[in-house]
Amino acid sequence: MPWNAKPNSTRLAEGIPKSYFWPTDPGGINQIGAIYTAQNFEFDYVGVIFGLDLRFDPVTHEWIGDARKSHDKEVKKSKDQFVDLVKNTYRVLLTRGLRGCFVYFVDAETKEHFKSLIGR
Repeated sequence: MPWNAKPNSTRLAEGIPKSYFWPTDPGGINQIGAIYTAQNFEFDYVGVIFGLDLRFDPVTHEWIGDARKSHDKEVKKSKDQFVDLVKNTYRVLLTRGLRGCFVYFVDAETKEHFKSLIGR
C-alpha cells in the first residue's frame, strides 16, 4: 500500500492520488497515512499497526520506547520525551475512527495489555 503518496511520487498503482490530501480523495482509501496527514481527519474506520517503537512491559507495568524502531524522524530526536510523544501519536491514530478501529499489535504483551483494558 502506498504511504502518504506525495505529488512527486512515482510508480503508484492506478487510482492512487498523488496528493498531500489523500484522506479527502476517493482514491485515498487504498493508502496508508501517518500521524501528520491523518491527525486533522476523522474516518468511518481506521486501522492502526502498533509497532515496536512502544511496548508495554507486564513485569514493570511501564511503557518502553525504542527510538531505533521508530520511523518518525522528528519524534526520534526527542530523547527523554520519546515515550510521551509516541503514546500521543498512537492515541491520535486510535481515535480517528468514528465507527471503529482495527488494531494489529506486533508485540504480544502489548496486545494482551490492551485486551485487559477493554475486558476481552
